[in-house]
Amino acid sequence: MKFNAVSSPYLVPFDGSYSLAQTSTTPPDGAGDKSDNKDRLEDLVDQFRDLQRVLYAHNRYAVLLIFQAMDAAGKDSTIRHVMTGVNPAGFQVFSFKAPSAEELDHDFLWRTTKRLPERGRIGVFNRSYYEEVLVVRVHPGILSGQHLPETPDLDTLWQQRYQSILDQEAHLARSGTLILKFWLNVSKEEQKERFLSRLEEPEKNWKFSVKDVEERSYWGDYMQAYEEALRATSRPWAPWYAIPADDKPYMRRMVAELIVANLKALDMDYPRVDPTEKARFDQMRQILEGETQEDA
Repeated sequence: MKFNAVSSPYLVPFDGSYSLAQTSTTPPDGAGDKSDNKDRLEDLVDQFRDLQRVLYAHNRYAVLLIFQAMDAAGKDSTIRHVMTGVNPAGFQVFSFKAPSAEELDHDFLWRTTKRLPERGRIGVFNRSYYEEVLVVRVHPGILSGQHLPETPDLDTLWQQRYQSILDQEAHLARSGTLILKFWLNVSKEEQKERFLSRLEEPEKNWKFSVKDVEERSYWGDYMQAYEEALRATSRPWAPWYAIPADDKPYMRRMVAELIVANLKALDMDYPRVDPTEKARFDQMRQILEGETQEDA
């Protein structure tokens, strides 16, 4: 089975026509204020919690949520706010930083494949295998440490990696994994303001890294890498949603809305009890109700 993505103004087209120039980093007019978006998020989190219970009981589908963004776009806080209230036994979050020596001795999909969610559970990737066509594309010198048997010309290499990603995502979708990919699209100006906030507020100092500022000089290269990756890998069964990220409450609400809408589109329900087993319910009820305090 392959899924069909729920439509949205932020859904990246499947025909390769996506253009970064047509993508806004700010909410549309009428999107509501901070309070409106927070209230809506609370309602969506309640719905998400209920759907997660059905997902777990149904035990036929897995859900993989992928978050990619520039630094300070709000990946961590979005994951935290959207997952608040969801049973922690029903999901797991993995953050992928620079690969280890062991991971470099495997193909680029190996370390994330090990962390894929099983049926009935939700897996959250904070960064993912897409780093291999994003940060590695912006800094191709990284390839020298990947022990590749041969390195084709870079254009060919990126196309090969896109195809490997497409093949794996199609396989996962056929096997019952709902894949939703979110690019939190923050502007360069808003990122600057958030970096300054990290410098000025002591409790946020730990979030700041000199390297983050250095990477800003590659902003144009990153935007090109994102545009091409989203064009190449958005599919009905593994869609990309490019979410405006300059307004965090709106961003979190939209991520939650899309997760809830796509989960509702699945054919899920609580398992039905076997009729033979259900026929004994009255008998079991009588036994339980007939227990004395000492029996209990």
